[in-house]
Amino acid sequence: MMLTRCNALLARMCLMAAVAGLVLIVIVVAWQVFGRYVLGDSPTWTESLALVLILYVTLIGAAVGVRDAGHLGMESLLVLAPERIRSKVEMVIHVLVGGFGAAMLYSAWVLGASVAGYKIANLDLSEAARYVPLGLSGALIVLFSVEHIIALARGQDVEPAWH
Repeated sequence: MMLTRCNALLARMCLMAAVAGLVLIVIVVAWQVFGRYVLGDSPTWTESLALVLILYVTLIGAAVGVRDAGHLGMESLLVLAPERIRSKVEMVIHVLVGGFGAAMLYSAWVLGASVAGYKIANLDLSEAARYVPLGLSGALIVLFSVEHIIALARGQDVEPAWH
């Protein structure tokens, strides 16, 4: 299915971006520690940048976790249910998760727009940059939930992107 191939590629790209973000966080924090303890003058922008990067890494990683079923779930209880009931409950779960993703996207839009005129201290970035990963994660969660719903309706499984 075309959606599955596109989503798998998108999920892999998100994972690579998250790993790159983690590496960047390590570099930024290392620079902050070096500046504070070796140079005696910690750079002012490092803490703000690390906090923004953490938002990107965690929220994008969470969206990929939804696609690859790496999130916490109630699978242990569903295994005991008959197949007919299990697939219906899984469908409801994916609809609810998709609804949550849509709420994330909407909230990010509203909150980002409300603070767009303000700047993040020491970064000269709009405060709205803090809400971009929330909206992106919400959109990805909706997309990945739709993929799961279609796969369930067809009696198929969604293969994790990292296989």
